[in-house]
Amino acid sequence: MTVIGEAVVDLVQQPDGRYAAHPGGSPLNVAVGLARLGVPTVLLARFSTNRFGRRLRAHAESNGVDLRHAVDADEPATLGIATLTGTGVATYDFYVDGTADWQWRTDELAPALTGRGIVHTGSLAAFLHPGADRLTDALRGARERGALVSVDPNIRPGLIGSPDAARVRVDELARIAHVLKASEEDVAWLYPGRSTEDVLRHWRDLGVTLAVVTLGAGGAAAASATSGFRQPAPVVAVADTIGAGDAFTAGLLAALSAAAPAWSDDDVRAALRCGVEVAAVTCTRAGADPPYRHELASRFPAES
Repeated sequence: MTVIGEAVVDLVQQPDGRYAAHPGGSPLNVAVGLARLGVPTVLLARFSTNRFGRRLRAHAESNGVDLRHAVDADEPATLGIATLTGTGVATYDFYVDGTADWQWRTDELAPALTGRGIVHTGSLAAFLHPGADRLTDALRGARERGALVSVDPNIRPGLIGSPDAARVRVDELARIAHVLKASEEDVAWLYPGRSTEDVLRHWRDLGVTLAVVTLGAGGAAAASATSGFRQPAPVVAVADTIGAGDAFTAGLLAALSAAAPAWSDDDVRAALRCGVEVAAVTCTRAGADPPYRHELASRFPAES
């Protein structure tokens, strides 16, 4: 598995008003989630050489993520300021100007073009220039060489332009992706007035093999070429929702990577179930702290 994109320092507001620094960024979170689930994972990220960047790199390495193709960058690390509501839902402000994560060069992305596994990307790396266009080109090249492409737009309003402009980019990525996953909040912002089912069909019409929308506590909905799916989520006590969407993506891709490329309906159901279970465990913990594979069996026994 190859994951491409940003590694961000999340500064999370604590109950006493102070902020604690946590490793974050959607692609880094997905890579760590996959590695903890036992999936060999390579992360292509541009790590700042400053103190924050070194902490992000150490976090990935300590979780078993392969950084052989990661880039040491002179630019500063990206910062995300996370504020929690009373129900643990996080809202973000970002400091992205001139930071390391968006300065991709074509040669730095070349490792994404090799192999026939799954290549995943998304979030700000897919939208912020100058790197976004180069990343999109790399995804096209990876697909042409036989890779399965996964995308999670992970929308951050206020950073990626108007919904109209962002929708053009998401639809462009949908024409490349085999798997496209977004949250219901992403869908509402990108496609106002359209139902989840309508958006799933729209992505399928653009060529996506498996389109998925997460529904928070409602689980997930999905559509393949022949079927529609609904997967409820386990009921848990929520500490916060930081990293929950990324944890879902990691669980989904971990399960899909273990199945044949031509996924059956049973494969999709199992992948959705794994996604909501991984996300549920993450919600019981502070910050983006996805579970290890052995934790899932103890919390959520396999369905008979």
